[in-house]
Amino acid sequence: MEINIEIDNKAIGQRIRGGREKFKLSREEFAEIIGLSDYYVGQLERGERQMSLPVLVKIASCLHVSLDYLVWGKITYDEYCIRDGGSTYSTLNNSNDRELHELINRCSPKELKLVKKLIKTVLPYVDKN
Repeated sequence: MEINIEIDNKAIGQRIRGGREKFKLSREEFAEIIGLSDYYVGQLERGERQMSLPVLVKIASCLHVSLDYLVWGKITYDEYCIRDGGSTYSTLNNSNDRELHELINRCSPKELKLVKKLIKTVLPYVDKN
């Protein structure tokens, strides 16, 4: 059984450029941050080159986006759930929850660690009613 998945390098490149511009980084600044040449980054942004997985991960991490978003243009799962002892709790019941999920999804591992610490610090003081 053969699975044929087409990767749209041009679309990936547009998402990379959009992310870079969102952070107001020049191509040269962005290339320096991720340790690549600005010429190579330009080729990626134009969809002229296909990157390796380590480069894809570096770029996604730098832009604070998921690999799913960078490759496919969307998050490939519909709902973020928390599993606790066999029970599943949906965290996407309303638009505020979706916004929270999107914000968390953009966090780097270091930022996620800080968010977890903040939540653990604040929760004991939140009125549960």
